Amino acid sequence: MITVTIVRQSADDKRIVSFAIEGHAKFANPGKDIICAGVSAVSVGTVNAIEELAGLELPASMKHGWLQSEIPLQEDSSVNERIQLLLESMIVMLSTIAASYGKYVVIRQHYL
Repeated sequence: MITVTIVRQSADDKRIVSFAIEGHAKFANPGKDIICAGVSAVSVGTVNAIEELAGLELPASMKHGWLQSEIPLQEDSSVNERIQLLLESMIVMLSTIAASYGKYVVIRQHYL
């Protein structure tokens, strides 16, 4: 199972401060697993989009079946808004995958 963990600042300040994605769906054999491929494309694509569109290289660590990043607060509020929009978009895309394949993907969100 793939577990997506989203950490938000607080119930009042819903800013995403970190995320972690770990595990394997085991929906199909490695290389043919559309769920793992979809989750990987969405999550790595989001990290790349943040770097390209917000100009922030996220402190991310990635290994086989693992992607984690802390989201540093930027001085420029428009950059923070862009980053948060991209992260919220990632959650929507991952939630869409989980809605169809909930047996293989779970999304957890909590506050600091």
